[in-house]
Amino acid sequence: MDPLTQGLLGAVAARKASNKLAKRGSAVLLGFLGGMAADLDVVIRSNSDPLLFLEYHRQFTHSLIFIPLGGLICGLVLHKLFAKRQGLSWRQTVLFCTLGYATHALLDACTTYGTQLYWPFSNERVAWNTMSIIDPLYTLPIGGLLLLSLSKQRNWAASLALFWVLGYPCLGWWQRDRAEVVGYELAASRDHLVESLEAKPSFGNILLWKVVYSTADRYYVDAVRVGIDPKVFIGDSIPKLIQSSDLPWLLADSRQNTDLARFKWFSKGYIAQDPNNPNRIIDIRYSLLPNELNALWSIELSPDAPNNPVIYQTHRSDGREKTKQLWQMLTQ
Repeated sequence: MDPLTQGLLGAVAARKASNKLAKRGSAVLLGFLGGMAADLDVVIRSNSDPLLFLEYHRQFTHSLIFIPLGGLICGLVLHKLFAKRQGLSWRQTVLFCTLGYATHALLDACTTYGTQLYWPFSNERVAWNTMSIIDPLYTLPIGGLLLLSLSKQRNWAASLALFWVLGYPCLGWWQRDRAEVVGYELAASRDHLVESLEAKPSFGNILLWKVVYSTADRYYVDAVRVGIDPKVFIGDSIPKLIQSSDLPWLLADSRQNTDLARFKWFSKGYIAQDPNNPNRIIDIRYSLLPNELNALWSIELSPDAPNNPVIYQTHRSDGREKTKQLWQMLTQ
């Protein structure tokens, strides 16, 4: 999730635990900072290994078992920096930071990117697919209610903020299930035998969903708007990557074969060859328009240098035009 929303959720958790008006502002600030702290793992990068950040972002700092330690580290650092001067004990500081920190991974798991909640016992990337990584309809009410709750006469606002924090992802869960039902119906109308199917919210909303399903040899991508009456926006399909025939030159003991396996793990297996570049492997789960196969990121292999690292690429062209088309799909 975006850093602002992460911080606001942490602040709401800390605000609910703070009963004293004099310390309410400090508690909210500590929860806000604690709520963002897990994303400090983005600094784990390497110029010689372009995929390193894919492995470590949302890994150990986002695991459930790391929450007490993450909260403790944040609390001790922030207590020394400013909380002590605000009259908070180190235990109170650690409590507010830990409450904020605890919200982070669970919120990330509500998105589609994947979060290693069970590390080090499992490297499964948990993705409940109930919310977009940025959703103003979720973030703005939380921020507004949190500000209202800082007033003595408006304690109710903190409770309402907590209700929205929990209720909106539940609504997204319901919408996701509705989109998946439509996806299965669409596949059945095509006489397709579905091996796997996922619905993911499009950017900034839980109304329009990207439905991706696989058959024995292809992936299919469509968009579904789940309002009162569901509406389908027909998409496209692409062959699955068959490494032995599509990349016959890629040796099993090469660096790029290892990198391809890492990218496949990150993408939960939803990878395919770019139709316009056979050396580019795309993650088909994400695109600016939910019924398109234009991937937001990919890796590029080098047949002439199989022991060199792959090239990681992002693709964000035509963003303004795509945004207009997305709005039309939401409203038409």
